[in-house]
Amino acid sequence: TANGEPVVRLEERLGWVHKGIERAMIGADLDRAGRIAARVSGDSTVAWSLAFARAVEAAAGIVVPKRGQWLRALMAEMERVANHLGDVGAVCNDAAFSQMLNRCGQLRERMLRAAEAAFGHRLMMDRVVPGGTSVDLVDPRPIAETAAAVRDGFRPLIQLYDTTVSLLDRTVTTGRLDPALARRWGAGGHVGRACGRRFDSRRLPGYPPYDVLRFDVPVRDTCDVDGRVWIRMLEIGESLGMIEQILAGLPSGPHRADVSAAGAEGREGVALTEAFRGDAFLWLRLDGEGRVARAHFRDASVFQWPLLEAAIAYNIVADFPLLNKS
Repeated sequence: TANGEPVVRLEERLGWVHKGIERAMIGADLDRAGRIAARVSGDSTVAWSLAFARAVEAAAGIVVPKRGQWLRALMAEMERVANHLGDVGAVCNDAAFSQMLNRCGQLRERMLRAAEAAFGHRLMMDRVVPGGTSVDLVDPRPIAETAAAVRDGFRPLIQLYDTTVSLLDRTVTTGRLDPALARRWGAGGHVGRACGRRFDSRRLPGYPPYDVLRFDVPVRDTCDVDGRVWIRMLEIGESLGMIEQILAGLPSGPHRADVSAAGAEGREGVALTEAFRGDAFLWLRLDGEGRVARAHFRDASVFQWPLLEAAIAYNIVADFPLLNKS
């Protein structure tokens, strides 16, 4: 509902893309269930595969080799960088600043090609599995070279964003979200961090190898589109730093452990992983034949989408794409 240009009220109708994922998981063996989990959200395929794998491992008592843990984190941070690059460019494009979209898109494409060269798939889909990873890293050079190129190429884009007055006029103070609402809804990811919430499931409750990697969780207190863009840009730098640490300290040895969930009837496992959008939660229960009896998925968007109704109030219609994309 709009009164001229200002949006007076937004009423969302969520759930119409219901896909029946939980029903499809019932009775699936670990291979099929893992493939379903990897497709819950295509832009977070590594994060959801990791959540599924960690839940299975918790239920079946599987110990993942250190190399497998580090390779998982490498894929997850590459996924984060690629998606944040795409989002930064897309937000700026919604303000008619297409130069950022084009240049961020080029850097994103380089990261996706490095993923394909290193792991055989641009999105690294089905590469994280229970017990570790389905593939090993043979040659780290494509990733190392790409990380350096993205760091060098993105630095001037941060400067470009921060000095383009016409762009900042569209993002600063636009779509401000009340921090109290962000806390009440438990908003994570860039939405929560732009409102001062430092929660990151890589730190709390935490999971390896993030307990030994050096990284910061950036926060802002502006709560607007500009703040959410800055969180993305700062996280790109943090993820590139972790990629470099992983490549420098990647342990040797096997990348996957033997997996058998047979005899784990009634055993349950839960996992919380940090996707680029926020924390992804997965619970599952196994049957006696090593199949999934039941499973439940909760994406970070569950807590973020309803907040859009509050953040859009009294912004102009033309700013909705900016707010929605951020």
